[in-house]
Amino acid sequence: MSQVSFRFFAYEGKTRTLHLSWIAFFISFLVWFSHAPLMSTIREVFDLSSAEVNALLLLNVALTIPARILIGMLVDVLGPRKVYTLVLVLSGVFCIGFAMSTTYHQLALSRFLLGFVGAGFVVGIRLISEWYPAREVGLAEGIYGGFGNFGAAFAGLCLPALAMFYGGDDGWRWAIATTGFIAIAYGAVFYHQARDTPKGSTYFKPKKSGAMEVTSKGDFVLYVVMNLPLFLCLVMIIWQLGPHGMGLLGNTLSLVLYAVVAVMLVLQLVRIWQINGHVFSKPVPEFDRYPFKQVALLNLTYMASFGSEIAVVSMLPLFFVDTFGVSPLLAGVLGGGFAFLNLVARPGGGYFADRYGRKKVTILILGGIGIGYLLMSLIDSSWALVPAVALVLVCSVFVQAGGGAVYASVPLVKRRLTGQVAGMAGAYGNLGAVSFLAVLGAVSPSLFFVMLGGVALVCMVLMIVFMDEPTAQTSEVMPDGSVRMIEVP
Repeated sequence: MSQVSFRFFAYEGKTRTLHLSWIAFFISFLVWFSHAPLMSTIREVFDLSSAEVNALLLLNVALTIPARILIGMLVDVLGPRKVYTLVLVLSGVFCIGFAMSTTYHQLALSRFLLGFVGAGFVVGIRLISEWYPAREVGLAEGIYGGFGNFGAAFAGLCLPALAMFYGGDDGWRWAIATTGFIAIAYGAVFYHQARDTPKGSTYFKPKKSGAMEVTSKGDFVLYVVMNLPLFLCLVMIIWQLGPHGMGLLGNTLSLVLYAVVAVMLVLQLVRIWQINGHVFSKPVPEFDRYPFKQVALLNLTYMASFGSEIAVVSMLPLFFVDTFGVSPLLAGVLGGGFAFLNLVARPGGGYFADRYGRKKVTILILGGIGIGYLLMSLIDSSWALVPAVALVLVCSVFVQAGGGAVYASVPLVKRRLTGQVAGMAGAYGNLGAVSFLAVLGAVSPSLFFVMLGGVALVCMVLMIVFMDEPTAQTSEVMPDGSVRMIEVP
């Protein structure tokens, strides 16, 4: 592989892979959030209640949590080229289905299925880690994540104008459907252009699929524990949609869905035992071990960074309206600035993690997140608008840099499990978003920010105590059964 310095303005080798990946991620987020800027029109066309609108927003992320776990497993087994193509094509189909919906139930079903799109992020993490060396992988993953996340902001900027361009009562449908057609077309481009690894490199796959491999008894227990919150989050979503929440699911259907989640949990635990039960009777060779605590810490850090980002972006516009009395338009612009900085902050987090050490940089970022949110909890109507916005933007830099720092470490945990590690961290990001938004409904914005700051500082302490600095060298078993120490990549 070429050892030239990092390049962005090129279209060959690893740089081509980076461009193909971030564009795929950008399109997947464009599709995933295509409904958001047009929701007022959709609400009017279908005469939706506030509960029905909130349900659509919740359904949009519900499937993403298990989907990121599933996609992480698939990408490790099948390779990024096939899996990203599958994600793009299916998301395009689901998006077109949403645009063609004529009833609320069709809207709800297609929006639920579109949560699958959010899992596409995981694929690019594994793909980029195959092409970039450890000294550059954080910056590359940061560019991938930052530029890809901008797809959601781009949807907000462009889709209302596109709907006006199409015109008529169905302009919103054509605007949303257009993103679906783009996803399907780009799926074909990606399949034709992308390659899983550089020529001559080996694509390492898990020994077994269906659950992540762990390598010690303690890691087995920790892995089981880290799975439980993901299923509890699904239970919480069902409860919010059920008779005791929004009332959009009947009692019988809610009970059926609870039973489905319980069965999913049992099947997952059984599969974890089938793949890893041997650690209780036969120790894993030392060369093949990795500490699962690294995965758990990255999960929690991504929850504190990306999870809080999604929650804060959802509430900031209304916070500015209620606190400073600004217009909804200005509040939307100010709130959008929190996510817009992803273009710079996320690559920056990855770059500094590459350059100055992943543990050190992640700890500093978590400290910045914690202090930033605690200071935001002090904002009230006595503040001038300018310093309040400045504080919010400074805090957002640390929040988004946290995502870049996490995915600078993910590819260095265990090469053949990169997709699954990325998937689990991503799922915890969504877990954080859903959980934090649930808390927001019960507390004041000030206490909400205190809670977010406290979570970040707790994660910082855990990082200080338990995190090991990732190394660029790991052992892998070759297809012929031999063991080789390899650089990542």
